[in-house]
Amino acid sequence: MSTHDFNEIRPYFQEEIPAAIQRIANAHELQSVLEFIFPNEDFEKIKRDINNSKTKADFQKYLMDKALRAIANRYTEGVTAEGIDKLSKDEVSLLLANHRDIILDSSFLGMLMLEKGFESCEMTWGDNLMVTPFIVDIGKVNGMITVFREGTPRKLLKNSQRLSAYIREAILQRKKSVWIAHHKGRAKNGNDKTDVSILKMLLLSGDQTPPLKKLMDLNIRTVTVSYEWEPCDARKVKELYQSQTGTYVKEEMEDLESIIGGVITPKGHVKLVIGDKLSEQLKSIPKDLPVNEMVAKVAKIVDLQIYKDYKLWPTNYFAYDLLHNSHRFEAQYNHSLREKMEARYQNVVQFVGNDNAEIRKLFLNIYANPVSNKLKHG
Repeated sequence: MSTHDFNEIRPYFQEEIPAAIQRIANAHELQSVLEFIFPNEDFEKIKRDINNSKTKADFQKYLMDKALRAIANRYTEGVTAEGIDKLSKDEVSLLLANHRDIILDSSFLGMLMLEKGFESCEMTWGDNLMVTPFIVDIGKVNGMITVFREGTPRKLLKNSQRLSAYIREAILQRKKSVWIAHHKGRAKNGNDKTDVSILKMLLLSGDQTPPLKKLMDLNIRTVTVSYEWEPCDARKVKELYQSQTGTYVKEEMEDLESIIGGVITPKGHVKLVIGDKLSEQLKSIPKDLPVNEMVAKVAKIVDLQIYKDYKLWPTNYFAYDLLHNSHRFEAQYNHSLREKMEARYQNVVQFVGNDNAEIRKLFLNIYANPVSNKLKHG
């Protein structure tokens, strides 16, 4: 067993869950959440069901799964999955995922896993999202692992070592699958690129096991999520544009606003693809490579799998043609899409408070970059 103290980052133990559920049921925020998600349902019945919940499975059945399906019904044109049948109740994995929405990427995966009879995976959330005790309780009941991202270099290293040890113990000893984004934070520009520091974090545990075997032991699979309309595209463009002009300063409640914005942004169709195990591909990497070269090769394998599994929508093809002033993919979309894309862009202009060629380019790149990646590496 690990010598690390995981209490600060782990989900709740079963014995802690009933009290946490009671806190959620009694929290003043719950009424607002229920009114928003279930405007036409009996709030008192939902509250009674929550109050009677004693386990993670109960809580997911009576609140989380119902809430996610309501969100999917209202703000998407359908959430589908491919490759869920590759998962097994007898085998767990590190689910290394591209990341487009703060909470929905992993939450939709959990919803689809429950639908197929699997236990939902544990998932990592940045500590910046832990903005209220109510959100902390909901997260930790549902299997949230807290990732601490701030501090001195020494503190960051200790946090990374602890997180690495927790993930390894969860997978190898407690037999729990874990979802983690392949990059720190969401991809703002539509370019899904694996951050090698995530892979290096995973190497900080495992004692004297050779580095490549440490990764192979985690039974890595990719999870690729593709949104027809990007969640929070206006907010992402604003951050990118202000970062370029040197004026970006994170606002106090920006993370909470991003959570809410990601939920209520119309997303069109959403697809998740569970990739094959990467074990066979990892075996092709020479065992004696220096660590930096090894993780670079692993990152490339992950990237290629994500590019392969990414579902390109008409919005992606249309944005690519607009950006490159071409007709290359005109067979992939209807020209009526122009009006919808322009309306979406005008929402961006209103949110950013400016309109120029660079802002339009940033907006189109969010949708066009997945096509570019497929062309370069597909």
